[in-house]
Amino acid sequence: MRAGPWPDAPEDRVLLTRVARQDSQAFRILVDRHLGAIVALARRMLKDEAEADDIAQEALLRLWRAGETLDVGPHGLRPWLRRVTSNLCLDRIRATRRTVVTDEVPEVAEEPTQAAGLEEQDLAKRVGEAMNALPERQRRALTLFHHEGLSQAEVGEILGVSDEAVESLLSRARRALRASLEKDWKALLQSEG
Repeated sequence: MRAGPWPDAPEDRVLLTRVARQDSQAFRILVDRHLGAIVALARRMLKDEAEADDIAQEALLRLWRAGETLDVGPHGLRPWLRRVTSNLCLDRIRATRRTVVTDEVPEVAEEPTQAAGLEEQDLAKRVGEAMNALPERQRRALTLFHHEGLSQAEVGEILGVSDEAVESLLSRARRALRASLEKDWKALLQSEG
């Protein structure tokens, strides 16, 4: 767990003050510093590069508009951008949860080795479904902690809850996943043994 403020936090505050005065150079510095992290988060959440780029642009547009009104904590701008990005991704996921039916069949040549990966894809699909079945806060905590590599304190700051609440969210999410995927884990253990 990191202790104390992040090295970029004081500079982020100064740059935000300049952004509030419509200083495009200061905004460019913030974009260069944070764009990679928010695009990576959006790609992980959406599994779509173009959508992730759109979300990152929207998050940065909100940063430009927020300017001086934004309260940057000890970790700088990063937690705010992560929260905005993850909320935008969740909104996009909710809006596109409908199935698109098409008459077109994609012309993709299938390699004979694809059959070997079907079981792995099926398991990944079941894990994804189990993750999607989790309550939203548990899923976000698990994603930020395990996939983003954030500390419990950083997850708590992004979600607006205490360390203890994050620990509880993670614990409940892990228990739910373990129960939901119990048959899959047992089958994997048997096939390896």
